[in-house]
Amino acid sequence: MSYFDAASSAPLHPVARQALHASLDEGWADPARLYREGRRARLLLDAAREAAAEAIGCRPDELVFTTSGTRAVHTGIAGALAGRHRVGRHLIVSAVEHSSVLHSAESHLQAGGTVSEVPVLRTGAVSPDAYADALRPDTALACLQSANHEVGTHQPVVEVAEACRGAGVPLLVDAAQSLAWGPVEGGWSLLTGSAHKWGGPAGVGLLAVRKGVRYAPQGPADERESGRAPGFENIPAVVAAAASLRAVRAEAAAESVRLRELTDRIRARVPELVPDVEVVGDPVTRLPHLLTFSCLYVDGETLLHELDREGFSVSSGSSCTSSTLTPSHVLKAMGVLSEGNVRVSLPLGTPAEEVDRFLAVLPVAVAAVREKLGAPGPAAVTVSPSGAPDALVVDALGKRCPIPVIELAKVITEVPLGGTVRVLSDDEAARLDIPAWCEMRGQEYVGAEPAPRGTAYLVRRVTL
Repeated sequence: MSYFDAASSAPLHPVARQALHASLDEGWADPARLYREGRRARLLLDAAREAAAEAIGCRPDELVFTTSGTRAVHTGIAGALAGRHRVGRHLIVSAVEHSSVLHSAESHLQAGGTVSEVPVLRTGAVSPDAYADALRPDTALACLQSANHEVGTHQPVVEVAEACRGAGVPLLVDAAQSLAWGPVEGGWSLLTGSAHKWGGPAGVGLLAVRKGVRYAPQGPADERESGRAPGFENIPAVVAAAASLRAVRAEAAAESVRLRELTDRIRARVPELVPDVEVVGDPVTRLPHLLTFSCLYVDGETLLHELDREGFSVSSGSSCTSSTLTPSHVLKAMGVLSEGNVRVSLPLGTPAEEVDRFLAVLPVAVAAVREKLGAPGPAAVTVSPSGAPDALVVDALGKRCPIPVIELAKVITEVPLGGTVRVLSDDEAARLDIPAWCEMRGQEYVGAEPAPRGTAYLVRRVTL
C-alpha cells in the first residue's frame, strides 16, 4: 500500500516513535512539582520547547504547546483579537485558509466583529497588494497561511508581513504544512503548527507569540503554558513532536529536491496520460511534496475508491466526497475545476517506483470511473445537422457532480455554432465546474441566473 496523503497526516517518524517510548518512562510526572520526578519531567519539557523554538525561529518563552494545530489556531486568533480590541474588531483572512482559521473568522463575525476575505489568484496565492489594500485603521489581526494545504502554493508571507508591519497590524501565520521544510521567513507576529503534519504524534500543536504582541488569553485562567494552553502537558507526545521536527529538518534539504522531482514528474505526465485534466496550483512556488489535479467527468469519491483498490491512498478536495456536497473552498476561490479532484502528497522516503506505478494505474482508474458514469469520449469535431435547435435545456436537477457537466458535454454538439445550452442544476459544484468545463473546451460561459429550482447556467457553443 502506498500512502500518498502526508498533507492530511504524515506517518509517525521513527525518531518520534523512539522519543515517545523513551519519554513515557521519564516524562509522566507533573513538571510543575519540585520533587525528582517533577524536575525530570520539567527538563524534558524545557528541552522540547527549546528544540521546537529553534526550528521555528522564535524564543523558547514565546512558544507554548497546545492539544492540536486547530486549537493553536483558535487560541492564537482569539487571544490576538482580544489583546487588540481597543484598536478595532476587524479581522483579515485569505479565501484559501485552513478551515480552522475560517471557523475562527466565522465565530468572530457572529460575535459582532468584521471580517475581510482576500481573494486569490488562479494559482491559489494572494496578491500582496490586494492584501495590503484590505488593511484598515481598525484591523486587529491579519491571518495568512505559509503554504496551501490543498494545492501546495506558497503564500507571499514576507511581503504581506511587511505590509502588516507598516500598518501596525500583527500577522498570524498558519505554518502547519510548511514547518517540515524550514522556518517561515518574514516578520510574522504569531505562528501555529501541528505535529502530525511533520511526522510527530497527533494531539500536539504549537503556538508562538512574539514578544511585544498584544495578547490576552481567553477562557478560564490556568497556570500551564503561560496561561495560553490550559491543561496538563502531554510531555511524551511533546518530546516526540520536537524530536521529529528536528529530524525531518535534517532530511529536508535532500528530500525536498528528490520529492520535487517526483511531483514534477506527476505534474508533467498526468495531462499526457489522462485526457481532460487540469493540474492546479503554482507549478514552481509550492511545497515540494504536494500537487493537485482535477479530472473532468469524474466522481471524486469513486476515483479515490478505485485508487484505494489499487493500493494508493490519496485525498480529494472535490465536492463529490462523502464528507461534503459542496466544492472545496480552496478550489472555488481559485476558480478551477473541482470535480474528480486528486491531491497527492508524498511522505518522506517515497520510492520513485511507487510514483511510476501510480502513473500506470491512474489512467485505467479514471477511464473506469468515466465509463461507469457514461461520460463522453475524447472531443471530436462535430458539425450540427441542419435544422438543429438554437437552444437546448438540460435538466440536471437532483443530480450531483459530475453528471450535470457530463450531460452538458453530450448535448453541446446538438446546437449550431452560436446556439446555447441551458443547464438546470441545484448542485453547488456546478457553479464552479460548468465555467471550468467551458474554459477547457473552448466554449463560452454566458452566466448563471436563478431558476424556479436551483440555478440555470447558460453556455454558448462557439467552437466545433
